[in-house]
Amino acid sequence: METNRTCFRSGVRDGIPIALGYFAVAFTLGIAARNAGFSAVQAMIESLTNNASAGEYAVFALASAGAGYWEVAVMTLVANARYLLMSCALSQKLAPDTPLRHRMLVAYDVTDEIFGISIAVPGRLNPWYTYGAVSVALPGWGIGTFLGVIAGSALPARLVSALSVGLYGMFIAIIVPPARKSRLIAALVLISFAASFIAGRWSLLAGVSSGVKTIILTVAISLAAALLFPVKDGEEAQA
Repeated sequence: METNRTCFRSGVRDGIPIALGYFAVAFTLGIAARNAGFSAVQAMIESLTNNASAGEYAVFALASAGAGYWEVAVMTLVANARYLLMSCALSQKLAPDTPLRHRMLVAYDVTDEIFGISIAVPGRLNPWYTYGAVSVALPGWGIGTFLGVIAGSALPARLVSALSVGLYGMFIAIIVPPARKSRLIAALVLISFAASFIAGRWSLLAGVSSGVKTIILTVAISLAAALLFPVKDGEEAQA
């Protein structure tokens, strides 16, 4: 049986590529944070407590739009809801006698990538493996955001505007692969674009903030898709 130290080292090794990827993405998020009025330290703290690209971008976008605290809280919950399911799945990977403190620490940084390498560990998951991965991945995310804010403040406005496009490229990279595999997902993406465009120009919603519009559309479209096109047992495993 591997010791905690060995598992931690394995996690660090597997977490280094994740840290490099996080740094690049977080750098563009830092530019978005700077445009929303966050300082480098504030943005880094936000990244260290909300390590989620979509959820964190929602925070910066809503803050930039002048949204209230409750709008930011609800949208962050909606954007990060998938991590609740990942946490439930990961909890089954841990040994039944794993102390609550370890379960809570593992749950602190359940991201797509950390979840992926943790769930792929053969047999039961030793929490120290996840700790090792998080110990390098999370700083990569925080430092990337910090430097992104500094770069956004120091670089010329045109270059900052050009670098900001990288964030949209990140989201395109997220939605294109699943959309190519599933016509349903592709259709939902197009519907989301169209609905967002209409909501932004519909006079009846003129008095509704952009944050509330985003929350309503996200919940409505997701709920409609879940009710009309439920995923059958085993379908995800075959995809």
